[in-house]
Amino acid sequence: MAQDSIPTAQSTNWASWGRVSFLFNQSAFNDDWQGGGVTNVSGNLGISYDMQYKRKKLSWDTKLISDFGLSQVKDQRYLRKTTDRLELNSILGNQIKQSYWNYSTIFNFRSQFISGYEFFTEEETGDDGVTRSIQKRRETSGGFSPSYFQLGLGFLWKKSKNFNFNIAPATTRLITVSSSFTDVDINDPDAVDDYTPFFGVEANKTARWEVGASFRGYTKFEVAKNIQMENVISLYSDYLADPENIDIDYNLNLFLKVNKYISGNFEFQAIYDDNTTRGFQIRQVIGLGFKYDLGERPTKKA
Repeated sequence: MAQDSIPTAQSTNWASWGRVSFLFNQSAFNDDWQGGGVTNVSGNLGISYDMQYKRKKLSWDTKLISDFGLSQVKDQRYLRKTTDRLELNSILGNQIKQSYWNYSTIFNFRSQFISGYEFFTEEETGDDGVTRSIQKRRETSGGFSPSYFQLGLGFLWKKSKNFNFNIAPATTRLITVSSSFTDVDINDPDAVDDYTPFFGVEANKTARWEVGASFRGYTKFEVAKNIQMENVISLYSDYLADPENIDIDYNLNLFLKVNKYISGNFEFQAIYDDNTTRGFQIRQVIGLGFKYDLGERPTKKA
């Protein structure tokens, strides 16, 4: 189920719109079913909200994105996340003469709602002498741990709300984590030597501060009738540590409008951050559901 909100305006300078979507899946099989399958239930909730302000040469664009989903599969001991994302992007621009260029200030916040886990099994022998495989989990991240805060000054090139990019050569980034992931006994040399920085945060610290440069590009266009594609790419380089290792965050979204009541979407995200892992983190979501439009996004260029 998905619902688009009515764009609202406190004045002619303000515009806002949003979308709430919910996807629910459930399958059930009894013990006599021979066709194969596992009983499971899952649900995903997504909320996005945009605000735009435009007055003369001043523009301010803010977007909130949140996605959260859980699944439960029969015979699995724990609930598992299917998606967990919270992100806020805001950019303030002041047009330079009559060009597409603007002086800009950007802010980005990115985190997650609940802990993430690594799941595994271990063989344990009970009091009855029988050895069994026990499902266990290990916490690999926490609620709002890590959290990323980014603030930058630079230049925005903005032809329209659907095509723009921002270059911020003066950007600072703060990474915060829970102390439960970084606490190490300084009197234990082995523990100190074995510690691996948690999302780049050193032992017995709860934050990492960086200074670098960032780039963010955005495009949205119609690839076919009733099919829109949105691309967002964010790059960041830390001046203070390995500036050649560029962090990458790429999002691709496809929005399909079947008719007034049925819509679908495809989302793909790839993240590279060597403070977290040496490979790409990949996330992909496909959704199909019902929707009802209560209003249209403003078409006037901002």
